[in-house]
Amino acid sequence: MRILKKIFSKSRAPEGGIFFGEIEKILGFPPQKLDCYKLAFTHRSSNKTDDKGNPLSYERLEFLGDSILSSVIAAHLFNEVPGGDEGYLTKMRSKIVSREHLNELGRDLNLIRFVESKVPPQHFGENIHGNIFEALIGAIYLDLGYPSCEKFIKKAVIEPYVDIPRLEGKVISYKSLVIEWCQKEKKSFHFDVFEDNGIGGERLFGVKLSIDDKVIAKARAVSKKKAEEKAAQRAYFAFQEKMNNK
Repeated sequence: MRILKKIFSKSRAPEGGIFFGEIEKILGFPPQKLDCYKLAFTHRSSNKTDDKGNPLSYERLEFLGDSILSSVIAAHLFNEVPGGDEGYLTKMRSKIVSREHLNELGRDLNLIRFVESKVPPQHFGENIHGNIFEALIGAIYLDLGYPSCEKFIKKAVIEPYVDIPRLEGKVISYKSLVIEWCQKEKKSFHFDVFEDNGIGGERLFGVKLSIDDKVIAKARAVSKKKAEEKAAQRAYFAFQEKMNNK
C-alpha cells in the first residue's frame, strides 16, 4: 500500500510522474485526464465519494468499458469474417471477451499493481483482473474518446490474441456443448449436485453427470458451476468423436 501511495502522490506532479509514465506505457499514447485512470483502479473498499456523496469505484467504468470492448470486437469480426452469420459472430465475440480471457489480459498487463484498496490483494477474486481491464477501457473513453479505445483494443487485444482459426476451435463451455448434443440426439441428461466436505473439511461440491440414466462423468470443485463444467468436460472427451461427427 505504501508503494501505491507513492505512485499516486507522484502522479500529481506537473509532468505526471510514475503513474503517468506507467499508464502511457500500457496505452501506447499519453493520457490526458489522470483522474479517469485513478478511478479505474479504485476499489469500492476505499470508501471514496465524490462531492455529491456518490460512491467512487471502478465498477461504473467497468460497465462502460465492457460495452465499448464488445462493440469494437463486434466491428472487427464483422469486417474480418464477411461470411459469418449472426450466430457465428456472437459465438466468436463471446470467446474473445470471455471472463477467462479478460482475466488473462489484466494479468498480462499487471494492472492489479495500481489498485487502491483497503482489502489485501490476496483476498481479491480472480475476476478482478478482467474487471479492471474493462474499467481501463472505460477510462480511455472518458479521457480520449472512442477512437483511442479502438486503438488500444487493437494493440492490446486484437493483434496479440485474436486468431480467427484458433478461436473457432476454442471451447468456452463444455456444459453448453454437452447439453446441445444431448438435445440434438434426443438423449436425457441431468446433473446431480451434492455438497462434499472433502479432505480437511474444505467445502466442495460434487457432481455426477448422467446421460440416458447412465453416469458418464464425476467431478468436484469449489462451486456448483465449476463442478458441473468439469464433469461436462470429462463427458465431452468421452463422447468427443460422436459429438464432432454431428
